[in-house]
Amino acid sequence: MSDTAPDGEMKALLRALDAQRRHVLGIVDGLDEQALRRPVLPSGWHCLGLVQHLTLDVERFWFRAVVAGDEEIIQGLPSGDEGWNVPPHRSASDVLDAYRREVEIVNALTANGLPEAALAWWPHDLFGEPHLHTLRDVLLHVITETACHAGHLDAARELIDGRRWLVLT
Repeated sequence: MSDTAPDGEMKALLRALDAQRRHVLGIVDGLDEQALRRPVLPSGWHCLGLVQHLTLDVERFWFRAVVAGDEEIIQGLPSGDEGWNVPPHRSASDVLDAYRREVEIVNALTANGLPEAALAWWPHDLFGEPHLHTLRDVLLHVITETACHAGHLDAARELIDGRRWLVLT
């Protein structure tokens, strides 16, 4: 393997993740506070809660806790579905800005990472024995999870006001 292969792989993985993050922010763009908090599926989640979940339970959890082993983050991890619950007093702009800030932190954290870098911490209490072992594994997992949730946001947005992210004709 050449010396540039990991760097090229990391750039490709980070580009793929960034595309999904842009999708998340793009599909909710233009929705007002009320629409962002409106549940449209029987499960009761809303767009703002999903973005907060991506911030806390995906970006912060997988990168700052699992990849970096940040003890302060690990100790402050929610114990249930708090990530999905946005308090009424927390504005939509606060939630969206928190997502953007977390993305910036994660980008700085992973910018010089190597795909095969070992993880610093594993949540055995949540997942048992590790099934992800490297930064590459976490990136692929987060790309998949973010893409899946971007699709959920697509469906919610279409139910809210008919807007679609990708229209194939």
